[in-house]
Amino acid sequence: MYADYHVHTEFSDDSVYPLEDVIQDAIRMNLDEICITDHVDYGIKYDWDSGQEIMYRNGETLANVDYPRYIAAIKDLQCRYADKIMIKIGLEFGIQIHTIPQFETLFQRFPFDFIILSIHQVEDKEFWTQDFQEGKTQQEYNERYYEEMLNVVRKYKNYSVLGHMDLITRYDRNGVYPFERIKPFVEEILKIVIKDGKGIELNTSYHRYGLEDTTPSVEIFRLYRELGGSIITIGSDSHKPDHLGTYIRDAKRFLKNLGFNFFCTYERMKPVYHEI
Repeated sequence: MYADYHVHTEFSDDSVYPLEDVIQDAIRMNLDEICITDHVDYGIKYDWDSGQEIMYRNGETLANVDYPRYIAAIKDLQCRYADKIMIKIGLEFGIQIHTIPQFETLFQRFPFDFIILSIHQVEDKEFWTQDFQEGKTQQEYNERYYEEMLNVVRKYKNYSVLGHMDLITRYDRNGVYPFERIKPFVEEILKIVIKDGKGIELNTSYHRYGLEDTTPSVEIFRLYRELGGSIITIGSDSHKPDHLGTYIRDAKRFLKNLGFNFFCTYERMKPVYHEI
């Protein structure tokens, strides 16, 4: 099974990759299955049909997915390419503790196969702009990031896997924060994830970001395995053609070397296990 379970398209505010082009490219790459997981980030973005003025960033629209058009487009492609590739309906939920009610409502609206839960912002402040980190020590912003994740997984349950679990590392200008210092947070988060029957993803984008470790880190994967975790999806976090499907096979070898024997795809929010 060759599958990419973290893929962004023109329906995400940070991508202009046409959805049908994604599918056609995936077929050319011999992908067996793909899940489209475009961005939703309540707190910093409005919905297209919210009645609010849509914001812009560097001339590009800053809004959540146009859900009805998105679902209809994916279903159309599912029918037209049914004999060539399996296409699943997903979203990436950038949840914060105060936006949980909006995501609860959204989840009930459509028949999703797969939901990535990611912490993209805290207190409506972005990491990539350094707005969140500004005025905090490295310890403060790392601990606050994991504290938010812990609070969210305690309260929100309609998701499949945690996305790029140590995302804050990607934007930490002070270097890698020692794992032992955030291990208590991570361990508590993973215990809840496992108890709830959820999983984590191996996000292969760490290659293109030039990170020294995997995303999430080897330490997090080892701890997840020690705690009994078994649900893992693999995704490229692609936003453009040269991202799609990258390092998926390498990711499987990495997981096998750590002692994992399976990775997962999803069907109507239920994991399907595939031997590595």
